[in-house]
This record gives sequence, structure tokens and C-alpha cells, in this order.
Amino acid sequence: MTQFWNSINPFPGQHSTFASNVDAIFYFTFWLSAFFFVAIVGFMIYFVVKYRRIEGQEPETSPSHNTTIEVAWSVIPGFLVLGIFWWGFTGYVDMRSPPSEAYEVNVIASMWQWQFKYPTGAIAKELHIPVKTPVKLIMQSKDVLHSLYIPSFRTKQDVVPGRYSGMWFEATDVGVYNLFCAEYCGQKHSDMITKVVVHPVTAEDATDEVKETFDAWMEVAADPLKGPGGVVIPLEEAGKNIVEIFQCAQCHSIDGSKKVGPSFKGNFGKEVEIAGQGKVLMDENYIRESILEPTAKIRLGYEPKMPSFKGQMKDEWIDAVIAYIKSIQ
Repeated sequence: MTQFWNSINPFPGQHSTFASNVDAIFYFTFWLSAFFFVAIVGFMIYFVVKYRRIEGQEPETSPSHNTTIEVAWSVIPGFLVLGIFWWGFTGYVDMRSPPSEAYEVNVIASMWQWQFKYPTGAIAKELHIPVKTPVKLIMQSKDVLHSLYIPSFRTKQDVVPGRYSGMWFEATDVGVYNLFCAEYCGQKHSDMITKVVVHPVTAEDATDEVKETFDAWMEVAADPLKGPGGVVIPLEEAGKNIVEIFQCAQCHSIDGSKKVGPSFKGNFGKEVEIAGQGKVLMDENYIRESILEPTAKIRLGYEPKMPSFKGQMKDEWIDAVIAYIKSIQ
């Protein structure tokens, strides 16, 4: 039944426990409004034609009051409005009341990326969750107002600077779905897009699109210095993984081209111009300071937009990022 509805529904497919109720309220309100629009316009046209002015015919005496009709057109719409309100209110309360056993994921929004942190210490640029499991997002913004929106789940919540906001949902199907920022947040707002990867809980439920179980993905994600099976990988390769996790390429190119921030390529081991401080050597200490205290030394020609990753990026991860930057010179 769900597959059939998804095939005829103009909206993205329904893939959460909330989606069908949200769509049902929308379509009920839409078709109810359409019915009364057609009925009112139809009766208006009928009466305009029936009671049009005819040459030589005087107006008939018309009633000035009808209690039955006046009660009907007040009470019936009133009950309809109360019914829609109750339907929407109970759905809203359900969406705002996460179960106590929900799996918690911390979300950090910043211009123009999403970062998802898990209880195991894993950090990812995409939201990975297990199927048919309640998931609670605890969200915060590091700069401006953002809004996390997953169309296939019919769920959306603003992420406000200086406070925590939350939402929860339960994905019903294994798959990969879009996740957008739905609040204009600056120059590259349209690039603030990522994915929700819904993993199977058991290998038997894996699909061609998502082959890893949630536990298998978590085993690798919890330590970016290791690959599948817990095998230690080369430091520069681990650094590349960490750069992708933290989405550094949103602002720093690896081919020498200029973006929001200076390129990773072609500067290590050379002197670079710092605004108001003259030239300094771009070495290991410079990179580490730029990651932890990005406003300490601002490259000439760039604005101080980079957030600090202090408390997010471990020392050994910074070592890996430095190794990666060295490897692409």
C-alpha cells in the first residue's frame, strides 16, 4: 500500500512513521478547501444568472433572515475547523514527544555544513541511522539560524544559535534520502545539503543501495584512523577521511584554486601573508593553530569565517590532517 501511494504521490516518498499522517492532514485540508471553493463559486454563478436583471420585471421580495441557514453555515465549518485543529495538534504533540529509548545524535550546524556526532565518538558529515529505530536529534548552531529538513520524513526543525533544539523520527525503510537546510543562511546556503543514510539492523535486510548494517558502519566511523575490520590505514589517508568528515573542502580547495578560505595545496613549507602581522611560515604549528584558533592568524585577502574545531578534532586527527596537507603539495 505504501509503495502504491509513493508511486502516485507528487511529494517525496513516505519513509517515516510521521509521513502518512502529515500527508493525510494536508490532502484532507486541500480537498475540503477545493470542495467549498467549487461549491461557493458554482452557487454564485448560478444565482448571478438566475436573478439577473430583466427588462420590465421588478425585483421579488426576498427574505432578510433565516436562522436555520445561518446556524448551519456557522456550526458546520466550526466543527470542521476544530476537527482539523485536533488532528494537527495530536500529530504535533506526537512529533514533539520522543520516546525515552530513542537513539540520540548530536547535530552541529554551521555555514555551510552539517556535522553529526554519535555516542561512540564517531563524527560524520551525513546522518547515519538504523531503520525502524526512534532517533532523537539534539541540535545546535555555531553561527546563524539554520533549519534541518528531511522531506521524505516530513520533518523540519529550526536550529537556533545559542540554544539547543530537538526533533525525533523513526525511519521505516532502508535507503538514502536528502537532508536540506531550509533557512537562508548566507552565500552558500544552497550547498548546505547532505544525506540521511538509513542502515539495516541485520545483514539480511541490506539493499544494493545500503549494504552495511548500522553496527558495521559505526565500527569504522568511530575511528577514522582505521579502515574496515579495524585495520590501521596510512596517516595521510586517514587525514583525507577526516577532511571529508569535517567537510573542509567546502571552503578549502585541494587544487590551488581560491574559495572562501585559502587552498590546502601549494602553501605548506612556504611563508604566507597574514593580515596585520606580516609573513609567517605555514608549518605544522600554523595548521594546528588555524584548526583550533582560526582567528589568531587571518590570511590576507580572506575573511575570518572559519569556526574553531577545538573539542571536536582530536590531536591525532589533527596530525592526520597535517599529513594529508603535506601529501598534496
